[in-house]
Amino acid sequence: MMAVIILSLLVVLPGCSSKSADQDGNGTERAIAMKQISASNKDTVTIVIGAYSVVKDALGRILPQFAADWEAKTGKKVVFQESYEASGTQARAIAGGMEADVALLAMEGDVDKLERAKLINSDWKQQDAYQGMVTRSVAVIGTRKGNPLGIRDWTDLTREGVNVLYPNPKTSGGAQWDINAIYGAGLKMAAEQGKDGPPFAKQLLMRVHHNVLSMDKSGRASMAAFEYGVGDAIVTYENEILSRKREGVPYEMVLPKHTILIENPVVVVRKYARKHQVEEAAEALVAYLREPKAQRMFAEAGFRPVNEQVAKETIKAYPVPDGLFHIDDMGGWDEVREKLYSNRGVWYQVLAGIE
Repeated sequence: MMAVIILSLLVVLPGCSSKSADQDGNGTERAIAMKQISASNKDTVTIVIGAYSVVKDALGRILPQFAADWEAKTGKKVVFQESYEASGTQARAIAGGMEADVALLAMEGDVDKLERAKLINSDWKQQDAYQGMVTRSVAVIGTRKGNPLGIRDWTDLTREGVNVLYPNPKTSGGAQWDINAIYGAGLKMAAEQGKDGPPFAKQLLMRVHHNVLSMDKSGRASMAAFEYGVGDAIVTYENEILSRKREGVPYEMVLPKHTILIENPVVVVRKYARKHQVEEAAEALVAYLREPKAQRMFAEAGFRPVNEQVAKETIKAYPVPDGLFHIDDMGGWDEVREKLYSNRGVWYQVLAGIE
């Protein structure tokens, strides 16, 4: 009798595990290998999720609910393999071969990386009524208990002796939202004061950045540093402060007059979902994330809902700042990337100290 040797091939996905891969409080990655299930068996569907770090806690509640609903509907179990990273890092990993079936990222530009890698359809924003988005937020300032330094707006972050935190926009989508918020607020302030917008906005950003102690890899890592006692103020997502306040952490949240509406996308990574034969389940998950049940859980985690029904239910919890603006008010993502983040853009000049 001939012996038959069966070799099991294990594919290692960077940043993933059978549960999740994340960062510790210092922003140091935990490299955890995982076994990738490339196709579902008869009774189990395995969905690989690549997400930005800030959404981890909300998904920790939502995914089990989807799994229960999916099993009740189809009779099949759902297993999730999850990776949480800074959004830019996560997008580059997926584009480079980490085979996520569903991607939740911090900003549209990170989804564009997947499009350029030919992993998704170019019309991904036109495939649903939400233009590809799953949650919203706004950029805010978090302070210590009682707001001891009396911070009320972005300009207060420029004062001498105020130590500020925000993450690195090279790796973090959340950081780009933070930088956009400060720069865009500068444009709005300049218009109100009859001043030239771009120079005024650049000076505001430069003066805030002068007070920044460190730029961590992700929004979650930056928040962890703040929790360890680093800094007097942090520029972050509204949901990061709200979720901690609801847990009893004595932070204060400052909602600036002028701040940006943050929109976070979700997408089925078609190439990988089809390869793994989980496209139906992946599409169902994305649809579920926008249904009232999931949107209420997002809202409880501090995110602003995209679902109109839940947005109306939670309107008192999420006031609209007087000077709220949209990325389109800054010319859209293409213009912002060129103006702020190109090799000679405003952000480069801020880092280089070029007036």
